[in-house]
Amino acid sequence: MPPSDAKEAVRARVHAHRDELLALSRRIHAHPETAFEEHRAAAWCAELLRTHGYAVTAPAHGLATAFTASLGDGPTTVALVCEYDALPGLGHACGHNLIAAAGLGAALGLAPYADRLGLTVRVIGAPAEERGAGKALLLADGAFDGVDAAMMVHPCPVEVADFRSFALGTLSVRYTGRAAHPSLNPHEGRNAADALTVAQVALGLLRQQLPPHWRVHGITTAAGTAPNLIPDSASAEYEIRTPAAEDLAELRARVEDCFRAGALATGCKVLLERPEPDYLDMRSDPALLDLWRANAAALGRPEPIESGPFACTDMGNVSHAVPAIHPVLDITGGACTPHEAAFAEAAVGPEADRAVLDGAVALAWTAADLAAARRGGVSGRAG
Repeated sequence: MPPSDAKEAVRARVHAHRDELLALSRRIHAHPETAFEEHRAAAWCAELLRTHGYAVTAPAHGLATAFTASLGDGPTTVALVCEYDALPGLGHACGHNLIAAAGLGAALGLAPYADRLGLTVRVIGAPAEERGAGKALLLADGAFDGVDAAMMVHPCPVEVADFRSFALGTLSVRYTGRAAHPSLNPHEGRNAADALTVAQVALGLLRQQLPPHWRVHGITTAAGTAPNLIPDSASAEYEIRTPAAEDLAELRARVEDCFRAGALATGCKVLLERPEPDYLDMRSDPALLDLWRANAAALGRPEPIESGPFACTDMGNVSHAVPAIHPVLDITGGACTPHEAAFAEAAVGPEADRAVLDGAVALAWTAADLAAARRGGVSGRAG
């Protein structure tokens, strides 16, 4: 393992940047930007890294709000992943401002010592986690090529080291029927809203036969404009979730059949589209997890709990390709959960500030420990 003085130096360096990191977190929080629109947040992160010696590419990999930054020439390449997108209408109610600040904090803490520790540090600014699967797009374009480990932290109402997520697929549904007057000539109409109703009934019945933890949920986005007009169009947005990515295809096929049934029953046409790549389930690397747990404990973080899958993240896609971890840090003590307005308030509170600094130090220490373990020939997937 790295000598304790090296790790203490890294921690001191993170805390030397405390004001910059917390200011960045608050600035991103105060200017929420949704998927693929995070121009300010990405620019602020890139500029801070550039100021402290990182070679920055922005934009990157064909995404206007993605960036990459690199420093060091060690044999172990660690990717520190930063998110910074917000939720429509809720701002940073998932606390991605903390993710960005913690990732940058780890990068700044490692910067003076990367070569000594045997590290090449790569920072990946990843847009569109909430919607759009930005990391899946970055992965496909090679952003994680050559990476030995990828890591990030996320705020949460509980402390979990081995974070597990659902696999997620999305589905856009568009019905096209034929307009008609509901009393003068209803027999000439083809009711697109009825097609969606039939599909929703079919989905409700399907849920009775789904395995535990398979989920289907969605919203109607359009279903007519006036009660005296048979709707000739209707639309919906749906999500499907399974604990393992391998089961998504089966669930998608069954759900799509329900929507086709609505079209068949009403004489309408249906268009089914995937608006974004599938999100895969998060599979944390055991060796990296061991390093993370020891470092989080050394910082006095709460004892992590064991948890089944909850939520979804495109970091899952990364974890299927390279060793990765996605621990979550408690900032609310269970008082509120992500995607609530109260969580957005908590994302700039005292526990959030602590999570930025603890997360930065623990990520940096874990990267340093991994490089040392690989130099020493320690076995394990991450090694």
